[in-house]
Amino acid sequence: MSSYIYILVCQTGTKVAKILKMFTRKPYNHVSVSADPCLDEMYSFCRNNPSRPLPATFNREVVGKGTLGKFNNIPCEVYRLPVTKKQKQLFENNIEYFKNNREYFSYNCIGLGLIFFHIAYKRKNKFVCSQFVGYIMEKSGIKLDIPKPFCLYTPEDFRHIGFAKLVYQGELNKFYSGVREYQRLNLIDKGVHTA
Repeated sequence: MSSYIYILVCQTGTKVAKILKMFTRKPYNHVSVSADPCLDEMYSFCRNNPSRPLPATFNREVVGKGTLGKFNNIPCEVYRLPVTKKQKQLFENNIEYFKNNREYFSYNCIGLGLIFFHIAYKRKNKFVCSQFVGYIMEKSGIKLDIPKPFCLYTPEDFRHIGFAKLVYQGELNKFYSGVREYQRLNLIDKGVHTA
């Protein structure tokens, strides 16, 4: 059985997201990563409170909750990256490290500005969403074919990974509810009943 990591790029719709979109002129401004094809467990660096941009840090993201629950229309793309079992295990171990040490990490406000000026500067324990996804992939031994250091990654870069397969393009809530329904039907077909 194949192992995969999933990358979600989306336009969250927040005021900050709209400002970023004006500067970048790209369709998506946020990126998250998951080992789960249903995206039940997604991780990124983002705001702790959906009402305020700061404080922000490493967070588990849930479709329909938090920032991803503020708006009914969240355009997105979901990519699937094939990985080895060892890489996936490293990925899961690295995510666990971030979960267990969350208080040591924070949002890289300065780094966000440096990305726009193409100044590569890695700050210890500070990330924006795209830096975090790049870092966690690098630490897991997953080489992305993005020709720059992860501290300069943008959400747009993850749309152009040669070995990644686009598995969904559309509205995030529709994807998530569709996956939930597919899982429910599969369980019914197998004689497992769900509430």
